[in-house]
Amino acid sequence: MTLRRHERNRAAAEEIAVRALAFLAADEDRLTRFAALAGIDLGQIREVAGQAGFLAAVMEHLMGDEPLLLAFAAEEGVKPEVVVRAAHALGAGPWERDHA
Repeated sequence: MTLRRHERNRAAAEEIAVRALAFLAADEDRLTRFAALAGIDLGQIREVAGQAGFLAAVMEHLMGDEPLLLAFAAEEGVKPEVVVRAAHALGAGPWERDHA
């Protein structure tokens, strides 16, 4: 895989993750649950959204809840596999927050 292709894949994955965050934010219950599981206050989301690993954490959250993943994929009109590939491209896994 060329570096350019890797960069395009990463950019596409980040776009999906941003849309996933918007999907979570569109429903107060979904957003509250994500924030609670991520260990952040709702008021901190804008602040931490730019931190490395945050978008991967959003995708990890979706992958950990199949009905939520399927609902997001359906709303976006994409196959769930596309969402899973995006999560993997972002290195979805535990998010190490910057506590500094």
